[in-house]
Amino acid sequence: MRTQELAALATAFVAEHTDMAVERLDGEEADVQRLRESLHSLPFLTTRKLVILREPGKQKAFAEAIADILADVPETTDVVLVEPKLDKRQTYYKVLKKQTDFREYTELDAPSLARWAVTYAQTHGGSLGAADARTLVDRIGANQQLLAGELDKLLLYAPAITRQTIELLTEQVPQSTIFDLLDAALAGKAARALGLYQEQRALKVEPQAVIALLAWQLHALAVVAAGQPRSADDIAREAKLNPYVVRKSQALARRLGLPRLKLLIEELLRLDVRLKRASLDADEAVQLYLLKLGSTP
Repeated sequence: MRTQELAALATAFVAEHTDMAVERLDGEEADVQRLRESLHSLPFLTTRKLVILREPGKQKAFAEAIADILADVPETTDVVLVEPKLDKRQTYYKVLKKQTDFREYTELDAPSLARWAVTYAQTHGGSLGAADARTLVDRIGANQQLLAGELDKLLLYAPAITRQTIELLTEQVPQSTIFDLLDAALAGKAARALGLYQEQRALKVEPQAVIALLAWQLHALAVVAAGQPRSADDIAREAKLNPYVVRKSQALARRLGLPRLKLLIEELLRLDVRLKRASLDADEAVQLYLLKLGSTP
């Protein structure tokens, strides 16, 4: 959403003042003096100019002097500051919040992403039902930029996006598959768990990579279980996890509890060590672990 808004602002400005009136600088590459000069210089051969600064706050001197810098910007210059991450405790954030047309684009959770996907399809001349949008989010994950790319691909194939076209043209992200695999194994659904494992192997995902993904998923579940009864957003913020991952994991984490999660993690660790120290059939060992999950008390 942030990328789309920035593109729309720049396109509208270029349409009126030509691309000669647009200047882009990266806060990691340009020093504070160069940033100041760009903001405070007058337009050349145009009546107005647009300056787009990406992460200028990474220059400490720029962030500390932001109030004075903004005060000296001439009326003939429009400025857009793009900051993917801001510390709300700092003066820099407070000045931007108070003195600019501040627009915040927060990471969307799964339900919000599904609603956004429906709207995105409609605004691009297609259609997508709510249930199919949730299916797409479950397969792709909570990365909005990746989701937009997949929607563009689906819309090119057919304006009406259906579950069939989603399953035909998209690949389920490994983390989502591993969550489903783990959930099936823990529920004692051996056939489904082994089927999902074989799907990963067919996609050339090695057994050791499956172990790594299982470890990541069990870690997320343990963090969520330990964070109860706090909200998903609070847990995600403190643990630096995606809110989508936290919300998806909450029900399973509550069902398992920390003691059982500890046992599962310890057993997975022992499996990993055995595969590194002994000559074992990795596929058989991982599948046996999955089957044991259904009987773990």
